[in-house]
Amino acid sequence: MTNNRHIMLAAGGTGGHIFPAIAVAEALISRGYTVSLITDARGKDLGSVMPEVAVHRISASGIGGGFVAKAKAVLSIGIGVAQACRLFRRFRPRCIVGFGGYPSVPTMLAAIVRSLPTIIHEQNAVLGRANHLVAGRVSMIATSFAETEGVSPENAVKVVMTGNPVRQHFTEIRNRPYPPLGPNGEGIKILILGGSLGAKVFSDVVPRAITNMPEALRRRFAIVQQCRAEDMDRVRETYDSVGISPELATFFEDVPDRMAAAHIVITRAGASTIAELAETGRPAILVPYPHALDNHQTANAKSIDDHEAGWLIPQDGFTPESLTIRLEGFVNLTNTLTNAAKAAKSLGGRNAAEAVADQVERLSGTRPNGGAGPASDRVREIAA
Repeated sequence: MTNNRHIMLAAGGTGGHIFPAIAVAEALISRGYTVSLITDARGKDLGSVMPEVAVHRISASGIGGGFVAKAKAVLSIGIGVAQACRLFRRFRPRCIVGFGGYPSVPTMLAAIVRSLPTIIHEQNAVLGRANHLVAGRVSMIATSFAETEGVSPENAVKVVMTGNPVRQHFTEIRNRPYPPLGPNGEGIKILILGGSLGAKVFSDVVPRAITNMPEALRRRFAIVQQCRAEDMDRVRETYDSVGISPELATFFEDVPDRMAAAHIVITRAGASTIAELAETGRPAILVPYPHALDNHQTANAKSIDDHEAGWLIPQDGFTPESLTIRLEGFVNLTNTLTNAAKAAKSLGGRNAAEAVADQVERLSGTRPNGGAGPASDRVREIAA
C-alpha cells in the first residue's frame, strides 16, 4: 500500500498536541494528500473530531523514575521505533510531522533513521522534551512564538515561525467583532474554562471574587463557568448566596462560539488555548498551571502579557481579593478590555495550519492539484 501523496503526523493523545495535528491534517487533505496519524492509546477517541484519517497506535513512553522505569521506557520507545518503521515501509510517506508528546519520539527517531523529510512543530513558548530530543536531527522546526526557549543556536537556522494551528471553527469566527459594552461597564461576560482538567483553583477563587463585590458592581457581570463535577454544587451555592445565576457546566461543546461571545476569559495558559484566544481576539486572565513541565504555561502567558493582550497571574497570586480588584478595573476603564482585545487579535490570523502544510509541500517536493473536498468525520483505525 503506497501513496506518494501520503503524509504521516505524530502526536500525543492530549488536546494540546492533537488539535494542531487535526488542523494540519485538514489543510493537507484539502490539498489532495492522504494523511494518517500516529498516536498512543490516549488518542483512541478521535472519531468525533478527526477527518478521514487512518489512526495508528504505537508503543510510547516518557522516560522518568528509577532504573527499572527508565529501562522499561527505553524498551517501549524501541518497540515504537520498530512499529513506526514498519508503517513507513508500508505506506512510504513523503514527510513526517511530529507535534510532540510520547508517540512523537519513536516516530521521529524512526523517520530520522530512514532519512525521511521531517518537521517538528512546537506549540509552546518553550521547546518540549519530546521535540528537544530530536531537534538536532530533523529537517525543520516550526514554532508558534517568535521566540521559543530551548532552541540551540545551531538549530536556529531550521526554525520557521508558523504559529499554532487551531481548529477550523476558530478561524471561521475570527471576524466576529468584540461584543459591545455598556457605557458604564454593564454586561461584561466572563468565560471561565479549564475545570474538567482539574483547575480547582477557578472554582475556589472566581465565585468568591464575584461575591466579594458590592451588589451594584457584581450585577454588571454575566458568568459562564466550566467546573469539575465535584465542585459544581459548592460553586452554585456560592453564587446563589448573593443572587447570581451563572451558567455552569462540566464541559462546553461550543467553546469557539462561547469564546467569541465573551469579553474576558479566565483560563490556564496551554498552547492551544493561547492560539484560540489570539484567533478569536479575546483578552484573558491567564493562570498558568504551576506544575507544567518546563513551566511552559508561564512562558506562554508571559508572551500574551508582554503584548498587552491579557494578564498573567501566577496561581499563588490568584486570590479572590486580587481578582476582584482586576475585575473592578475593567468596569471602571472598559477601554482596558477593548484595547487588550485588539492586541489579542493582532496575534492571530496567521493561517498556521496552511503555513505548516506549505512547509510539508516544500520538504516533500509535492504540490498535488485539486483537493479531496470535505472529509467524513470517521476515523479508520488501523493497528500498527
